[in-house]
Amino acid sequence: MQAKFCLSCAILVAMLTVSATNGAEWGLKKGNADLKSAGPLAFGPDGILLVGDTKAATVVAIDTGDASGESAKVSYDIKALNEKVADVVGVGSQDVTINDVVVNPASGNVYISANANGKASIVRVEQTGALSQVKLEGIGVAKVALPNAPEDKVVGEGRRRGNARDESITDLAYSDGKVLVSGVSPNPDGGRPLSTVRELAFPLTSADTGVNVEIYHGAHGGLENFSTVRTFVPFNIDGKPSVLAGFTCTPLVRFDVSSLKSEKPVRGTTVAELGNRNRPYDMIVYEKGGESWLLMANSARGVMKISTKDIGRSEGITSPVGGGGVAGQKYETITELEGVVQLDRLNDNHAIIVVQREGGALDLATIDLP
Repeated sequence: MQAKFCLSCAILVAMLTVSATNGAEWGLKKGNADLKSAGPLAFGPDGILLVGDTKAATVVAIDTGDASGESAKVSYDIKALNEKVADVVGVGSQDVTINDVVVNPASGNVYISANANGKASIVRVEQTGALSQVKLEGIGVAKVALPNAPEDKVVGEGRRRGNARDESITDLAYSDGKVLVSGVSPNPDGGRPLSTVRELAFPLTSADTGVNVEIYHGAHGGLENFSTVRTFVPFNIDGKPSVLAGFTCTPLVRFDVSSLKSEKPVRGTTVAELGNRNRPYDMIVYEKGGESWLLMANSARGVMKISTKDIGRSEGITSPVGGGGVAGQKYETITELEGVVQLDRLNDNHAIIVVQREGGALDLATIDLP
């Protein structure tokens, strides 16, 4: 019995040491996350979770200690996810807002950012279906504040009334040793906040002011520097690290990552117009049948499977687009996927989706990549 007890202790110590070492290797130090809000999520290496704290306009890296697993064997089917999250954080389901849902590629476990009665929480969902809160104190952590975030106050009138700080971070992703962050920054001329993309070094040590991005919006028939990136994916196009970004109403725009270091505004290439009066929720890229595809969930136009064929072409959409604002890259609507508000890639053949049902219940499920 004593020998078995000592062996168990040794295994536990080894596991804790590996977790601590993983975080330390990436510059994380023991401390508290101190999240003011929990917004967009992404995973870096070794199970390190990146959290966009929009209220604090800060990107936070958290060592989850969750760095191994078999994502190829994981599957989810959880009903009323929002109610289960509410139970874990100790509030009623009407008092919790789920902001993002992502897969840890190192383990296959799902992570959820939620705000409940003004308190930020991160919840882990294991393949067994068990939910638990992620520890946010006394953990490996690193954080960097965005230097030119919008002021935290409500301004404007009517439809323009809002708090731009809520869009200080709209999405983020880890790619090739960098953290890419989309959002808005103040307009020096006092007008609408400017659409901004930042490239942060990882480990997180400092952040610059980022670059303002411009797009030609075919559905609106003009150039825009305020239309905000809602979701994006890093994507290698013709050997060049790139970003494919979805904007409201719904242009799909390509940016070369190398251009994001510019001190002047950068204009992307609009490769598709996917329909107006629509907002993209989430987007992933995957391989199937020897080709690369985008899968995008939208507010009004369902889930789209978008071809990336010739997406690296130099010409883009530069003139008004009629007929509901559809042009460029071909796509098909996956009609059997209704009510999808979140999605993420689970493994080479599957994705996870969050579906909103009538009455507001959110279900988590695994699907075959179409």
